[in-house]
Amino acid sequence: MTVGSKVVCIDDKFPLGIEKFYVALPKAGVVYVIREMTVGISLQGEEGEVCVLLVGLNNPRSSKAPFPERGFKAERFRPLDEIKEQNARKETEGAGVLVENSI
Repeated sequence: MTVGSKVVCIDDKFPLGIEKFYVALPKAGVVYVIREMTVGISLQGEEGEVCVLLVGLNNPRSSKAPFPERGFKAERFRPLDEIKEQNARKETEGAGVLVENSI
């Protein structure tokens, strides 16, 4: 994943009360574009988590210096291409292939 990549949210399960920190949350199955990637702070307050900011979802800034915008853990998303590949694989799983016997 890089800035400008299209990604799909695969995890939109957030803890209760999260809405007091965010005004916009991603929804599972929806395609987003990454507008920034940074090192963020986890919900437990630990630094070092890879965080993405998404086009169209703008949230308040953190109250902890240097006051970055609140983003989302990168693990909640998969590249759109990867999801398309998985879906194509599922569609072809178990599909028989007719092979003509030329003997």
